[in-house]
Amino acid sequence: MSEEKNKIPGGLGTVEENKKTKEQQEQKALADRMGRIRHKIMVLSGKGGVGKSTVAANIAVSLAMDGNKVGLLDTDFHGPSIPTLLNLEGKRPGSDGKSILPVEFSEGLKVMSIGFLLQKKDDAVIWRGPMKMGVIKQLLTEVNWGDLDYLIIDFPPGTGDEALSVAQLIPGTDGAVIVTTPQNLSLNDVKKCINFCKQVGVPVLGVVENMSGLVCPHCHEMIDIFKAGGGKTMADEMGVPFLGRIPMDPQIVEASDSGKPFVYHYGETEAAKAFAGVVGPLLAMNDKAEPETKTIVSKKEEKKGMHKIAIPIVEGHLSAHFGHCEEFAIFDVDLEAKKIIGQERAPSPPHEPGLLPRWLGEKGVNVIIAGGMGTRAQELFAERGISVSIGAPADDPERIVISYMNSALELGDNTCDH
Repeated sequence: MSEEKNKIPGGLGTVEENKKTKEQQEQKALADRMGRIRHKIMVLSGKGGVGKSTVAANIAVSLAMDGNKVGLLDTDFHGPSIPTLLNLEGKRPGSDGKSILPVEFSEGLKVMSIGFLLQKKDDAVIWRGPMKMGVIKQLLTEVNWGDLDYLIIDFPPGTGDEALSVAQLIPGTDGAVIVTTPQNLSLNDVKKCINFCKQVGVPVLGVVENMSGLVCPHCHEMIDIFKAGGGKTMADEMGVPFLGRIPMDPQIVEASDSGKPFVYHYGETEAAKAFAGVVGPLLAMNDKAEPETKTIVSKKEEKKGMHKIAIPIVEGHLSAHFGHCEEFAIFDVDLEAKKIIGQERAPSPPHEPGLLPRWLGEKGVNVIIAGGMGTRAQELFAERGISVSIGAPADDPERIVISYMNSALELGDNTCDH
């Protein structure tokens, strides 16, 4: 066909020219949308049934609970689970006349899912690959997320069109979190998933071993129902990070079925603490993007003048585990004069990831004395300029503070192993 015959009536140019213009407009729209999002993280699995969507939803909620602006995009066309997991079934995205507006789950968390676009939740989506890629492109270019710290993208199982489409459309993706279970069948499929990421240039942020053992509700010991350690061994063999083990907990099923974010409603459980460990490296990504906001207090500076010292308390004595305390004893002290000026007792806030550093920081605390504290919590306190002393004995808090001021406080090992 000649160029003259190929022109669209009305002098609008050739079909090829208009197609190229449309592609350029889509690329610009995609760049504009994605340019307002700091970190794009894919959540993948080699096979179904490993709890990938549950992990994705709880990662997104954990990041939002830490004060971040988060988007959660569900691209599982054939089994969108996110609306159920977050009790958003029946919701519909809005529009501002130009863009699709995601559903607001809570302050700090926006959600978009194929499930929101179905007439009925039981409708089957029967689409071929090119149509799937077109819809994913539409979601990425037309959904107005606004400014986000994180976009978590939940994929269907495997390494098919959906994952390939996003890898091609967003070359600046920060990487993938890959979910597995301890069985060899799942671990073998995850190896394929890791190799897929390497082939398409997507960094592997780490492997999560889900359904990894069962915490006994009576003795609280870990029972390895299937096997243990397979995820870490496989990650080591493949040369990728291992983010942690998330044990099975009946409350995860209960929370998922009722649309309650597990990490928010069951923050004291071992599984929720395991989720916090998984999220830690993702939070550190955002920390690295803002080094100018960090203030580290040196040992020399912390010994000058008026300070506030906080001690976690259980039954009147220092708590061995920082996050499990009933209340905090907060002392106003003059370190130069070695005097306690005043003190108060404050009930501990809910156990939510990132909340304690923010809460104590708002109270003006600049020294923490604890028996044990996880590595991520120590980092969060350091970022707020709060010094941490770990390994203190389970003693009376006032005696601990007096010993600290007189440089006589004996510190042992960190009693927290997570």
